[in-house]
Order: sequence, then C-alpha cells, then structure tokens
Amino acid sequence: MNTSMINASVTMGQLQQKLDTTANNMANSNTNGFKRRNVQFSDLLFQQINNKFDSKKEVGRLTPVGIRAGSGARVSSTAVSLEMGAIKTTERPLDIALLSPELFFQVQKKDTDGKTVMEYTRDGAFYLKPGGGKGDLELVTSDGSAVMGDKGPIRIPSEYKEISIGQNGNISVTLSNGRIVNSGRMALVDVVHPQLLKAVGHNFRIPAGVNENQVVRAANPASVNMQQGALEMSNVNTGNEMTDIINMQRSYQFNARTITMADQMMGLVNGIR
Repeated sequence: MNTSMINASVTMGQLQQKLDTTANNMANSNTNGFKRRNVQFSDLLFQQINNKFDSKKEVGRLTPVGIRAGSGARVSSTAVSLEMGAIKTTERPLDIALLSPELFFQVQKKDTDGKTVMEYTRDGAFYLKPGGGKGDLELVTSDGSAVMGDKGPIRIPSEYKEISIGQNGNISVTLSNGRIVNSGRMALVDVVHPQLLKAVGHNFRIPAGVNENQVVRAANPASVNMQQGALEMSNVNTGNEMTDIINMQRSYQFNARTITMADQMMGLVNGIR
C-alpha cells in the first residue's frame, strides 16, 4: 500500500479518538467539578531518508538533512487537567466547593462485585440519607456513595437544626435543643499524580496494581480550604473545545483527501499502457 495512504488512514483513526474525548468534555461542561482531558499525540515509527552528505548544508542545522517519512501519529495519553472551575454560590448548606485544585473528596461505594472501593471526586453536592446507625443520617453523594471523614463515613444526628462546615473541613451540627456537637472533619486527599487516576463515571479511582501512595496522600489540615454553600463548576471551556473540533475536522478532511489523491495516482499508474 502507498505510504501516504497508511499515514493518513492511521492518523484519521487517532483523530477520531481525540474527537470522542473532546465530545465527552463538552457533554460534561455543566457537570459539577468535572475535569477536562487533553489528548496528546506522538509519532509512530518513521524512516529517515538521508540525502547525500554535504558539510555546507549542515551548518546551523539542528536536525539532519533528509526526509522523515513516518507512519502517522497515535494518541499517547489523555491528560487530566486539574485547573479550577468557576465557583458558583448556591447558599445550600450541603454544597461544598474545594478552593485548592489538587484536593479531592473521598467517597466510599460498592463495586459491581460487591466490594467496597474508594473513589475521589470534586463534586461537592452532598445529601443526607437514613442508615447512619443509631438513628443518625449519613452524608452521601448524588449516587448514594458515603462521604468519608477522619473517622469513617460522616454521620449527622437526625435531630439536627443546622449544619456548619468550616474552611478547614470541620463539621459542627446544631441540634434542635440548641446543643452543638462535632461530627468530625472531612477526609480530603492531595492528588500527587493525577495522570495515574482512572476515570469512573464522574469520579476517579486508583487502578489495580498502582500503589496508592504514588497517587494520593492525606491532605494537610492546615492547607485545606473549602467554601460552604457553593459548588465548583466544570473547567471545560466550550469555546476552546469547539475550536478544537473545527481543527480536527479540517485535519480529518486533509487526511481523507490524501487517501483520495493517492488512490487516483495509483489508478493513473495502473492505467499506463
């Protein structure tokens, strides 16, 4: 097959992967705490076709004289961007926005095989549900996953009147009789290597075989900064994503045109008598 056709066809397949990633970013542009992914490309195998060596042509060059014939490009990785999204004030007591980009909430949930797993999220829209034990309520995410505190899942007395969450994550509950009790502190983690995290729905999880200490570590209470009654929005910039889609469409068209032209040239050669 013509080398140009191989180059173009391989690149078109990889451009489709980038298009899927960009479409997923746009689909989650209104998802609380969503972190966009950036696609990174790298060259596939290439062949260096050198011309006859000429010392005069080598002066001032950083690369050798010749033609670099490659086999297209591939998606090398999809990097998570931890850039902060906009903070939206909601005045809802159970909405919490993290004000440091590297901090994540810890949530505990049941996997499909029934095992308890730990996941990490920036979505601070929390709720209360029965089942905390001793008549208490349990702080959970929108899908029912338990929000973790420094002493395990966070429990709120059912006779609560007001819930106050400080900037450092301390949870104070005012009961209906006016007494104030402490319900612990939110257990946050500092993500050291976000690229090692695996996306699971709107949350992240540490893949099997990866050491947890290489990816996350317990956040220093002194560095924790959060805001009650607010939510972090998605960090997706719709304008930038649309620009990327237009550029990808043009690249796809150029590569498709390359295949068409190579096919026409092969037809002309085969038609020579």
